[in-house]
Amino acid sequence: MLRKTLWVSLCAGALLAGAAPALAAPETPLHSELGPLTATRVAGDLQHPWALAFLPEGQGMLVTERAGNLRLVSPAGKVSKPLSGVPEVWAKGQGGLLDVVLSPTFKDDRMVYLAYAEGGGEGGKAGTAVGRGRLAADLSGLKGFQVIFRQAPKLSTSNHFGSRLVFDRDGSLFITLGENNERATAQDLDKLQGKVVRLYPDGKVPDDNPFVGQPGVREEIWSYGHRNPQGAALNPWTGALWVNEHGPRGGDEVNIVERGSNYGWPLATHGVNYSGLAIPEAQGSRVEGTLAPHHVWEKSPAISGMAFYDHDRFRAWQHNLFIGALGSQELIRLQLDGDQVVHEERLLGELKSCIRDVRQGPDGYLYVLTDEDQGALYRVGLQ
Repeated sequence: MLRKTLWVSLCAGALLAGAAPALAAPETPLHSELGPLTATRVAGDLQHPWALAFLPEGQGMLVTERAGNLRLVSPAGKVSKPLSGVPEVWAKGQGGLLDVVLSPTFKDDRMVYLAYAEGGGEGGKAGTAVGRGRLAADLSGLKGFQVIFRQAPKLSTSNHFGSRLVFDRDGSLFITLGENNERATAQDLDKLQGKVVRLYPDGKVPDDNPFVGQPGVREEIWSYGHRNPQGAALNPWTGALWVNEHGPRGGDEVNIVERGSNYGWPLATHGVNYSGLAIPEAQGSRVEGTLAPHHVWEKSPAISGMAFYDHDRFRAWQHNLFIGALGSQELIRLQLDGDQVVHEERLLGELKSCIRDVRQGPDGYLYVLTDEDQGALYRVGLQ
């Protein structure tokens, strides 16, 4: 069996190196339960793109490439040269330049936040770091980039960095962190592996974080017991943070993250090791003192970025959650009734591409990144 870690890190099995995407037409009709879809290829020739963020006033999109480049994609689909001022990244396996988000007050401060893998750990290991820089007026690069957070200790040899960045309604920054493929650390409150952390935009720890003042506990921690959370989004109707994460062989999860809660890994899981053997620490799919997944896949699609849909353009998508899938090469649509998942549909399988990220654009379309040697950006909508 192909290890899901290979899908997560390389995700190149769908296309031979240098091959064109399966659907290269400018606009291709696709099937969905809610009517025909269109997938318009906005830009191509992106090297394993990981995340995108929309600039205001129709200036285009910032797109990260895992190798370490930040690029500007114009509304017409022109891909810029790499922007300057981006930090050096540890681009091995799943490591590299990861998420990108704009400051909630971007119009005033022009701050761009980046999550990335950073080396320098003992024995050449790496961990997740987050920093911010000011986007130049001419969009050529970031000025004065400063690191505001570092995962400690650094334990990854190439796997399980997370990492998504989400600002809440109050302007606090959530960072999702993988457990660096060191399972037990997800339960260790003196380490930042397998955690969601909450910080102020400058990296300081809020006084109301759940473990502030407790000896031997990292005060950045908001929740723990996570494996490798590579999708996160703020519910626009409730303000709650939703996170999705890779299980091992089986047991991919969606969780609604609550303050100070334990999400179980590796004590509670619906999956097994890639070898087929049980997880040594596992005590079952439900363990007292941990929260069960809000939604779980017994067969892992290898999930990544996600976005809630809250726009008037396509009313049939209202109150739906969209999640990219690397292994099954689809866009997953979860229909919600309140917080409950009441239906699931798999979309864009015709693309035969690993879907790394999905975002709702200001125009009401979904924008999807495919994680490949020659990755692409698609604009997806209902006809």
